[in-house]
Amino acid sequence: MGVRPPTDDNIDEPDTLAFGIAALDERLERADLRFPADAADVRAAVGDEAIPYDVSGGTMTVGEALDETSVTHFEREGDLLNALHPVFEERRQRGGSGLLGRLRSLVPF
Repeated sequence: MGVRPPTDDNIDEPDTLAFGIAALDERLERADLRFPADAADVRAAVGDEAIPYDVSGGTMTVGEALDETSVTHFEREGDLLNALHPVFEERRQRGGSGLLGRLRSLVPF
């Protein structure tokens, strides 16, 4: 997932802010991680990486996300992303359950 950031005069900023699986995918592209991999391999490569799960800046580490899934082996990167997607989505929904979270979801940035 991703949304456009607020605009300002700084043109060096990215066109979108990635969060959830999109942000994890970006981190994996820079990591030294080969597939097939198990959870220990993923932890060693990116386990301490804080991944934003919503546009409000909430984060969780990849290690925390791995703790919340029962999948421990990943043949492909897609398998890892598919296993962790529900974890990030659940955290995003749980984080935005209050009035402030609902109001933030109405704002396009």
